Amino acid sequence: MQVIAEALTRYSGRFAVELGIDLRSGPEARQQWFLAAILYGARISGRLAARTYRVFAARKIYTPEAILAQGWDNLVILLDEGGYARYDFKTATKLLRVMGTLKEVYQGSLERLHELSGGYADLESRLRALGAGIGPATVNIFLRELRGIWAWATPPLSPLAQGAGERLGLFPPGLTPEAALEALGREWQAQPAAGYDLADLEAALVRLGLSLRGAGSRGRV
Repeated sequence: MQVIAEALTRYSGRFAVELGIDLRSGPEARQQWFLAAILYGARISGRLAARTYRVFAARKIYTPEAILAQGWDNLVILLDEGGYARYDFKTATKLLRVMGTLKEVYQGSLERLHELSGGYADLESRLRALGAGIGPATVNIFLRELRGIWAWATPPLSPLAQGAGERLGLFPPGLTPEAALEALGREWQAQPAAGYDLADLEAALVRLGLSLRGAGSRGRV
């Protein structure tokens, strides 16, 4: 049975890898992915979110300090350059609020935020408390790619991934997201794919889920 290998071949792995981010390389990479996850979290196409992230990354604007230094007007310009025009004002405000709180409460360190967390629920709560607009979808996007890297990055499967997993027959329909994740983990152990891990499979399922949902719909990866 090569369902998992075929899914990874067709749909690839982590979104972060697609952006050139190696999440295992250290805190800077995880800060880059945090910015990307915020951009992916809006109801905008993944293509535009990725393009906008690359606009910021090309200028090394992804740390709280660098984003705060831009100010609202410059952030709007950067967002527009990436094609994020529909959400530019709201997202500029969100980025300033979130990065300001991260700097004030956690000295600008996502690693510190994670270290102070007492489990997944606490980690999710701390991330959402960074500012309005960091909702469950954005948290799931951010943390699922850190599965196996951060100890508390253990989110349940997203609806997109769960629907795709059911479609491929990796687990039966009707499971809770938590039970679906456990079942997916068992399937991964039974048929691992060299060079990938469970988070890569989850990302592949999200891509499949997006394709099943239809090209005309927007967000969120």
